[in-house]
Amino acid sequence: MAQIAKIESQAELKSSAAKFYGFFKSNMSSFVQMFPQIFKNFEVVGGGEIRTGSVTKWTYDLGEGVIAAKIKIQALDDGDTSITFVILEGDVLKVYKSFMAKMQVTKAGNGGSIVKWTLEFEKANSNTPDPKIYAEYAIKVSKGIDAYLGRA
Repeated sequence: MAQIAKIESQAELKSSAAKFYGFFKSNMSSFVQMFPQIFKNFEVVGGGEIRTGSVTKWTYDLGEGVIAAKIKIQALDDGDTSITFVILEGDVLKVYKSFMAKMQVTKAGNGGSIVKWTLEFEKANSNTPDPKIYAEYAIKVSKGIDAYLGRA
């Protein structure tokens, strides 16, 4: 029987939850310009805006060469300030049978927020490593967005 595993990572942000979530939701296409060392291309399949059900194509490099993924926005929850991504196809699914990522931002007592990334995955086999690199890059990008918002 398949076993879904989970890893989580989080970071404190200076930006408010609403500001960070709003920027992330509305500006995914700008990640290519903001993080050119990581993101090589981004597009919404069929055009249009990001919303629940949108399918996106990403080309990115996490230090081991350029890879691609087709990713569905499974849930975009303004009330919960969360976005859930499911990988439909691409290089990641050569290593994992399934892969889902959820980003949620919550208010923190200092006027800032906390971003939490939850990765759920099913390994293709017992030798497959946990996708810790994805959790690390999610935090790196989150901190980069937070720094940008602090300057904006």
